[in-house]
Amino acid sequence: MISIITKYFTDLTPLQKQQFEQLFELYSFWNSQINVISRKDIDFLFERHVLHSLGIAKVMNFQPSTQILDVGTGGGFPGIPLAILFPQSNFLLVDSIGKKIKVVNEVATALSLKNLVGKHQRAEEVNQKFDFVVSRAVTEFPVFYSWVKNKFLTTNFNQLPNGILYLKGGNLKEEFKHFYSKAQFYDLKNYFTEEFFETKKVVYYKM
Repeated sequence: MISIITKYFTDLTPLQKQQFEQLFELYSFWNSQINVISRKDIDFLFERHVLHSLGIAKVMNFQPSTQILDVGTGGGFPGIPLAILFPQSNFLLVDSIGKKIKVVNEVATALSLKNLVGKHQRAEEVNQKFDFVVSRAVTEFPVFYSWVKNKFLTTNFNQLPNGILYLKGGNLKEEFKHFYSKAQFYDLKNYFTEEFFETKKVVYYKM
């Protein structure tokens, strides 16, 4: 199953490969206790959740010490796959549902991820500032923007200026009509050949 990851990410270390491989067993176990992924989706974990999360990495190669907030992480997507891929960047994963954060922290502990913290918290309650905020379609973008607009550091040191990296699918014209001037849209079908990605995008919004 991990072959779908190594196909697109060819420079993984042995530790990263091992961590990705562990995800299926860990999520199968935790999902049977706390439903964080739909039952029919668990067999497609690597394609629809892990690789989808890593779509952000096709747009943004986080530099060491980058501070990243994952809002509405659910069971840890996109934060956990990104934390595996970028072990020198720091991730805070928040969700308003406590049992989902329990899964995040259990998975992170099992993988020995030292660069990730999961907190049972709403985005509006987070007081820190970050270089980037990532998320996977938790709500309409204008609402999401209102939650996170004041949470950005002012110093830029990545190839893109600090901002939002948002995984979203479908026609986004209406949702982004007031945000077009500072948004860039990256079609994941240009990076991944699987049919699942045909309508999926990474939206980068510069802060």
